[in-house]
Amino acid sequence: MMQKSPLHIHVSVRNQELKLRRGRKIIRRFQVSTSRFGLGSEQGSNKTPLGQFRVSDKIGEAMPEGTIFVGRVPLKPDDPPPPTQDLVLSRILWLDGLEGHNANTRDRFIYIHGTKHEDKIGMPDSHGCIRMRNADVIELFDLVDVDTPVTIRE
Repeated sequence: MMQKSPLHIHVSVRNQELKLRRGRKIIRRFQVSTSRFGLGSEQGSNKTPLGQFRVSDKIGEAMPEGTIFVGRVPLKPDDPPPPTQDLVLSRILWLDGLEGHNANTRDRFIYIHGTKHEDKIGMPDSHGCIRMRNADVIELFDLVDVDTPVTIRE
């Protein structure tokens, strides 16, 4: 039997905000950036899924802020960055959908992660993931555990 973490991550798409709660108490609030392509769970849609999730994996512990991940593997400092605008930086909280309509979330590689586009935080700009400022995602990463519940609402 797994111990339930008392923490819960709530993402509001409308407010572009992530709240970390313990029960009803808000521990931390962070601005985020959800998908510029809207909401949905279709494979290949680049949309942000809605509903109930859990953190399935935490990747990047103790890596330097701004580390670039490709396929969830940190690049070495002398590796060239990939040619994408949607770089995954600093930390990865990999989401796993818990409902029928979002059960493909983990296979879609939907994460909460840091970004080089910190100027766009607070506006929908991602390719489906929940982007955060790098310092913020590191703080969140250190506060939550695998299996922490996540709710993403409009």
